[in-house]
Amino acid sequence: MKALNVLVILPERARSDEVRLAFEAGARFLLSRDSADADYPYTERVSSTWFKFGFPLTYWSDVLELGEVLVKMGYGKDARLANLVQLIMSKADGRGRWIMENPLNGKTWVDIEMKGKPSKWITLRALRVLQGAGLEI
Repeated sequence: MKALNVLVILPERARSDEVRLAFEAGARFLLSRDSADADYPYTERVSSTWFKFGFPLTYWSDVLELGEVLVKMGYGKDARLANLVQLIMSKADGRGRWIMENPLNGKTWVDIEMKGKPSKWITLRALRVLQGAGLEI
């Protein structure tokens, strides 16, 4: 997923045949399963952080990053993302904000936001995915 996040920023005209193949194979794999369930066949169980929205992201990912990548790739309105969109929406508070669930506080030079509190960064990430999915925000 991290590699796709890099490949997607390449303009279409700058993508080699190999990049196009990687792009298509990555999308096919990510869309082959319900991302809200994370039942990908590469492991016995998905990491507990997969469903905890965090910022900043380092080598680990979360399901929100998956949504971001798929939206950037042009799959935001794909019906296979319906459960992912529902999952993201279910995590919003009553004021349309999302909570920091997985901070890196104490592991970075500066603590970004507090765990369990509304997060500007998570809210921005979530709204980008929802907008990319065609929802009016």
